[in-house]
Amino acid sequence: MKDAFGAPQSLLVLGGTSEIALAGAARLAGRRTRTVWLAGRPSPRLEESARRLRALGAQVRTVAFDALETERHEEILGKVFAEGDLDMVLLAFGVLGDQPHDENDPAAAVRIARTNYTGALSAALICGRELRRQGHGSLVVLSSVAAERARRSNFLYGSSKAGLDAFAQGLGDSLHGSGVHVMVVRPGFVRTRMTAGLDAAPLATTPEAVAAAIEDGLRRRAEIVWVPGALRYVMSALRHLPRAVFRRLPR
Repeated sequence: MKDAFGAPQSLLVLGGTSEIALAGAARLAGRRTRTVWLAGRPSPRLEESARRLRALGAQVRTVAFDALETERHEEILGKVFAEGDLDMVLLAFGVLGDQPHDENDPAAAVRIARTNYTGALSAALICGRELRRQGHGSLVVLSSVAAERARRSNFLYGSSKAGLDAFAQGLGDSLHGSGVHVMVVRPGFVRTRMTAGLDAAPLATTPEAVAAAIEDGLRRRAEIVWVPGALRYVMSALRHLPRAVFRRLPR
């Protein structure tokens, strides 16, 4: 259960090598979160993430999880929830892809969609059901500002995040009144390994800033969080631009 200050004491991270997820887990572990499950493909990076969190005093367990192996999600996530109630699930896995290559390689494009949308849908439905069963907890879904309106330069990634964003909002509505809180987080350009080599967009942010926004959103029980907050107004304007104007904007 959450402590007297509303902070989660137990956390499941789906996407245990994500820099944003690790920053969020580290921030919570530095407060009062004591039990952390890191789910991801087995790798030295996953083990290093676990070591970093243990150094902050958290009890950390790793679990082999692959977004693409949806047929195993029930078994894997069911075992985690069987160990005890979870206060928070952070769904943070995803791939950016290589737009110029992937739009000419349908198999690669489908892999982006399966990871960012289908895999996330599968995991979120299972976690939402388990959180409903226990009667409490937060499901935090890492979306993207790209979900609001896909640009020419990233429409494969943007469309997959748009699907996830709409799904997560609907899931939140379906869980309303059950004691489960669903929060969609929409960061802008985040400086991580995934975006290394790309030109930073205006209002670029960091994993640490996203982590701080997640913590603040949990405290407020927000349903949608923009990082940075000013993006809410930027995207409100861009969303209503005529298409002929929007496609001429810098990529």
